[in-house]
Parts: sequence; structure tokens; C-alpha cells
Amino acid sequence: MKILLKLANLSLLILFPVAWFAPLMKSGLWPIQSLREYSIMDALQGVWKNDVYLALLMTFFAVFAPYIKIISTALIQFNLMSPRLMGPMQFIGKLAMADIYAIAIFIVIYTGIDVAGISGQVETSWGLYLFTGNVIASILISHFTRKSLDG
Repeated sequence: MKILLKLANLSLLILFPVAWFAPLMKSGLWPIQSLREYSIMDALQGVWKNDVYLALLMTFFAVFAPYIKIISTALIQFNLMSPRLMGPMQFIGKLAMADIYAIAIFIVIYTGIDVAGISGQVETSWGLYLFTGNVIASILISHFTRKSLDG
């Protein structure tokens, strides 16, 4: 079981970057415009141009928080860091859930778009499910790692 947890955790080191560049959603004004795909990195690039402070927060939540948690969990799993730090690492990992909520709100707002009688269209894409799955997997991995350390 411990080996499976280690492999699952280390696989997130690859899966998170894939999720950052994967299309989260497609949107556009139908029938005038074809749907454009947006990823987490597209959103970060757009925000960096307009609001540096929001971009810093989004970058921390989407990129750094998950990676800090994965690396910390791996260090704990390989006995290179104290298991007492597992609690704070779980909290940091949960911060990545903030991105999922922000994306959900973004989709809800845009599904009601109507410009000059032309309806906007937003569709979720596979990257949203991958990112959400990564965050949930990370939470579960740290939960079961903590349980395996406790007893």
C-alpha cells in the first residue's frame, strides 16, 4: 500500500503540469465565432497582463501549492521530512481547490452570456476533469499517507 501511495504521489509531478496546459473549457459566441480553448496557463497569462496581485495568488494556488504539497508528501513518504508536517502540507494542498471553485464560477457566469442577441457558449473540456482529479487525488494520497504513518 505504501509503495502505491508513493507512486501515485510521484505521478502527480507529471499529471499536474499536463493539467496546467490542458484545455479546461471552450468558449465563444456562437455562430459568429468558433469555440476557443482555455487552459490554466492561458488564464494566468491573461491575468498577469491586467492584475499582478491576482496573478500571484492564482499562480500560487494553481501551480505552487499543489507542487509544494506533492514534494512535501514525497519527502515524508521517503522519511526525509518529519511526519508532523503532514497537517500543514494537507492544508496547502487544499488551497488548490480554490482554483476549481474559481473555474466553476467562471463557467457559470459565462454560460449565461448574451451579446446583441447572440448566445455565448461555454463547454467544459478534459483538462478541467484532469485538474480536479489531480487535486482530489492529492488530498486522498496525503490522507492515506497520514493514516499509514499513524498506525
